[in-house]
Amino acid sequence: MRKERKINLYRLAAWTWSWVATLAIATFGPKYIWDDHTVLTTLAVLVNFSNGVLMIIANRNLFNNFDELERKIHLESLAMTLGLAVVAGLSYSLLDTTNLISSDAEISNLILFIGVTYLIFVIINARRYK
Repeated sequence: MRKERKINLYRLAAWTWSWVATLAIATFGPKYIWDDHTVLTTLAVLVNFSNGVLMIIANRNLFNNFDELERKIHLESLAMTLGLAVVAGLSYSLLDTTNLISSDAEISNLILFIGVTYLIFVIINARRYK
């Protein structure tokens, strides 16, 4: 069981880094590599999207290898993270559209919020249940 879990963890890491790399290529390629060529940009975005789907599948496979307690910890953490991401993300967008903040609402800030929130809730729930 441990060996399979380790393999799933390495697969998730590989697909995550692959997704990050293809995201960088899709983001910076049009400007620095292929001079806004529409076909190449579309291809880069499709490759990135495909890598993202494979990363999600790898994540699901890892979660399916968890025991009941680990699943409960992550499920509760994901539930809180999703709820907070929706509420905070929409509030953040509303602050932007109503001009209550001077800067534009950037998706990168929401992604950072999601990552930190999930990490905090995994730590809280792991301490709570162990």
